[in-house]
Amino acid sequence: MIAAKDFKPVLWLAGVMCVVQALNLLSGYSLNTYGLLPRSAQGLLGIISAPFLHGSLWHLLGNLVPFIVLGTLVAKDGVGRFLAASGLIIVVGGVLVWLFGRGYYHVGASGWVFGLWVYVVARAWFHHSWANLLCAAAAMLLYGGLVYGFLPRYGVSFESHIAGAVAGFVAARVLLRKEEGV
Repeated sequence: MIAAKDFKPVLWLAGVMCVVQALNLLSGYSLNTYGLLPRSAQGLLGIISAPFLHGSLWHLLGNLVPFIVLGTLVAKDGVGRFLAASGLIIVVGGVLVWLFGRGYYHVGASGWVFGLWVYVVARAWFHHSWANLLCAAAAMLLYGGLVYGFLPRYGVSFESHIAGAVAGFVAARVLLRKEEGV
Protein backbone atom coordinates (compact mmCIF):
# COMPACT_ATOMS: atom_id res chain seq x y z
CA MET A 1 0.00 0.00 0.00
CA ILE A 2 1.29 3.46 -0.87
CA ALA A 3 1.04 5.99 1.95
CA ALA A 4 0.23 9.61 1.07
CA LYS A 5 3.54 10.74 2.58
CA ASP A 6 5.40 8.47 0.14
CA PHE A 7 3.54 9.95 -2.82
CA LYS A 8 4.30 13.59 -1.96
CA PRO A 9 7.94 13.66 -3.20
CA VAL A 10 6.82 12.31 -6.58
CA LEU A 11 4.26 15.11 -6.90
CA TRP A 12 6.72 17.68 -5.58
CA LEU A 13 9.32 16.71 -8.22
CA ALA A 14 6.62 16.74 -10.91
CA GLY A 15 5.75 20.25 -9.71
CA VAL A 16 9.40 21.31 -9.99
CA MET A 17 9.41 20.06 -13.59
CA CYS A 18 6.30 22.17 -14.29
CA VAL A 19 7.81 25.32 -12.73
CA VAL A 20 11.06 24.82 -14.68
CA GLN A 21 9.01 24.33 -17.86
CA ALA A 22 7.17 27.62 -17.26
CA LEU A 23 10.47 29.47 -16.66
CA ASN A 24 12.00 27.79 -19.71
CA LEU A 25 9.03 28.80 -21.87
CA LEU A 26 9.21 32.40 -20.63
CA SER A 27 12.93 32.50 -21.43
CA GLY A 28 12.40 31.23 -24.99
CA TYR A 29 13.78 27.82 -23.97
CA SER A 30 17.17 29.36 -23.18
CA LEU A 31 17.42 27.16 -20.07
CA ASN A 32 17.95 24.16 -22.33
CA THR A 33 21.57 25.27 -22.66
CA TYR A 34 21.84 23.80 -19.15
CA GLY A 35 20.98 20.41 -20.61
CA LEU A 36 23.42 17.54 -20.89
CA LEU A 37 25.99 18.18 -23.61
CA PRO A 38 28.12 15.01 -23.94
CA ARG A 39 31.85 15.13 -23.34
CA SER A 40 31.93 18.80 -22.40
CA ALA A 41 32.68 20.46 -19.08
CA GLN A 42 29.55 22.58 -19.53
CA GLY A 43 27.49 19.44 -20.02
CA LEU A 44 28.43 17.99 -16.64
CA LEU A 45 25.86 20.23 -14.93
CA GLY A 46 23.31 18.76 -17.33
CA ILE A 47 23.66 15.36 -15.68
CA ILE A 48 21.54 16.79 -12.84
CA SER A 49 19.58 19.53 -14.62
CA ALA A 50 18.56 17.79 -17.88
CA PRO A 51 15.76 15.67 -16.33
CA PHE A 52 13.99 18.87 -15.25
CA LEU A 53 14.28 20.62 -18.64
CA HIS A 54 12.01 19.89 -21.60
CA GLY A 55 11.86 21.02 -25.21
CA SER A 56 8.12 21.78 -25.19
CA LEU A 57 4.97 21.49 -23.14
CA TRP A 58 4.13 18.25 -25.01
CA HIS A 59 7.58 16.88 -24.20
CA LEU A 60 6.97 17.59 -20.50
CA LEU A 61 3.47 16.09 -20.55
CA GLY A 62 4.76 12.98 -22.31
CA ASN A 63 7.16 12.42 -19.42
CA LEU A 64 5.06 13.71 -16.54
CA VAL A 65 2.28 11.10 -16.46
CA PRO A 66 4.56 8.04 -16.62
CA PHE A 67 6.92 9.72 -14.12
CA ILE A 68 4.07 10.10 -11.62
CA VAL A 69 2.75 6.57 -12.16
CA LEU A 70 6.13 4.81 -12.13
CA GLY A 71 7.50 7.04 -9.37
CA THR A 72 4.52 6.08 -7.23
CA LEU A 73 5.16 2.39 -7.90
CA VAL A 74 8.76 2.84 -6.73
CA ALA A 75 7.64 4.93 -3.74
CA LYS A 76 5.52 2.03 -2.48
CA ASP A 77 8.74 1.00 -0.71
CA GLY A 78 9.06 4.44 0.91
CA VAL A 79 10.36 7.93 0.21
CA GLY A 80 13.95 6.95 0.89
CA ARG A 81 13.81 4.18 -1.68
CA PHE A 82 12.24 6.46 -4.31
CA LEU A 83 14.83 9.21 -3.71
CA ALA A 84 17.76 6.77 -3.70
CA ALA A 85 16.57 5.03 -6.88
CA SER A 86 15.94 8.39 -8.56
CA GLY A 87 19.36 9.72 -7.56
CA LEU A 88 21.12 6.64 -8.93
CA ILE A 89 19.09 6.70 -12.14
CA ILE A 90 19.76 10.39 -12.75
CA VAL A 91 23.50 10.22 -11.99
CA VAL A 92 24.37 6.84 -13.55
CA GLY A 93 22.14 7.43 -16.57
CA GLY A 94 23.44 10.99 -16.98
CA VAL A 95 27.07 9.91 -16.82
CA LEU A 96 26.41 7.24 -19.46
CA VAL A 97 24.79 9.81 -21.78
CA TRP A 98 27.63 12.24 -21.09
CA LEU A 99 30.14 9.55 -22.08
CA PHE A 100 28.34 7.98 -25.05
CA GLY A 101 25.58 10.35 -26.22
CA ARG A 102 25.46 12.15 -29.53
CA GLY A 103 26.91 15.66 -29.46
CA TYR A 104 23.81 17.77 -28.88
CA TYR A 105 21.88 18.93 -25.83
CA HIS A 106 19.90 16.14 -24.19
CA VAL A 107 16.95 17.33 -22.10
CA GLY A 108 13.91 15.69 -20.56
CA ALA A 109 12.90 13.24 -17.86
CA SER A 110 12.54 10.27 -20.20
CA GLY A 111 15.81 8.68 -19.03
CA TRP A 112 14.49 8.93 -15.47
CA VAL A 113 11.15 7.45 -16.60
CA PHE A 114 12.89 4.53 -18.34
CA GLY A 115 14.98 3.99 -15.22
CA LEU A 116 11.93 3.90 -12.95
CA TRP A 117 10.21 1.51 -15.37
CA VAL A 118 13.14 -0.92 -15.36
CA TYR A 119 13.51 -0.55 -11.59
CA VAL A 120 9.89 -1.63 -11.05
CA VAL A 121 10.30 -4.63 -13.33
CA ALA A 122 13.72 -5.59 -11.90
CA ARG A 123 12.41 -5.31 -8.34
CA ALA A 124 9.93 -8.10 -9.13
CA TRP A 125 12.77 -10.18 -10.57
CA PHE A 126 15.03 -9.72 -7.53
CA HIS A 127 12.38 -9.70 -4.78
CA HIS A 128 9.59 -12.15 -5.42
CA SER A 129 6.33 -10.98 -3.91
CA TRP A 130 2.80 -10.60 -5.17
CA ALA A 131 2.97 -6.82 -4.65
CA ASN A 132 6.16 -6.51 -6.70
CA LEU A 133 4.80 -8.82 -9.38
CA LEU A 134 1.57 -6.80 -9.64
CA CYS A 135 3.54 -3.54 -9.87
CA ALA A 136 5.77 -5.00 -12.60
CA ALA A 137 2.73 -6.31 -14.49
CA ALA A 138 1.08 -2.88 -14.27
CA ALA A 139 4.29 -1.20 -15.48
CA MET A 140 4.57 -3.61 -18.41
CA LEU A 141 0.89 -3.30 -19.29
CA LEU A 142 0.85 0.51 -19.10
CA TYR A 143 4.31 1.25 -20.45
CA GLY A 144 5.50 -1.83 -22.34
CA GLY A 145 5.62 0.32 -25.47
CA LEU A 146 8.61 2.12 -23.99
CA VAL A 147 10.81 -0.55 -25.58
CA TYR A 148 10.35 1.32 -28.87
CA GLY A 149 12.17 4.22 -27.24
CA PHE A 150 15.39 2.23 -27.51
CA LEU A 151 15.30 2.66 -31.30
CA PRO A 152 17.06 5.68 -32.83
CA ARG A 153 14.69 8.43 -33.98
CA TYR A 154 15.32 11.97 -35.09
CA GLY A 155 14.96 14.47 -32.26
CA VAL A 156 14.71 11.79 -29.56
CA SER A 157 17.54 10.96 -27.18
CA PHE A 158 17.38 7.19 -27.37
CA GLU A 159 20.73 7.30 -25.56
CA SER A 160 18.93 8.73 -22.51
CA HIS A 161 16.35 5.96 -22.73
CA ILE A 162 18.96 3.20 -22.88
CA ALA A 163 21.17 4.81 -20.22
CA GLY A 164 18.16 5.35 -17.95
CA ALA A 165 17.12 1.71 -18.33
CA VAL A 166 20.64 0.51 -17.49
CA ALA A 167 20.72 2.88 -14.50
CA GLY A 168 17.32 1.60 -13.33
CA PHE A 169 18.64 -1.96 -13.35
CA VAL A 170 21.78 -0.85 -11.48
CA ALA A 171 19.65 1.03 -8.93
CA ALA A 172 17.45 -2.03 -8.35
CA ARG A 173 20.43 -4.31 -7.94
CA VAL A 174 22.33 -1.97 -5.61
CA LEU A 175 19.38 -0.95 -3.46
CA LEU A 176 17.87 -4.43 -3.20
CA ARG A 177 21.24 -6.01 -2.46
CA LYS A 178 21.71 -3.47 0.34
CA GLU A 179 18.27 -4.47 1.66
CA GLU A 180 19.28 -8.15 1.61
CA GLY A 181 22.44 -7.35 3.57
CA VAL A 182 24.66 -8.84 0.86
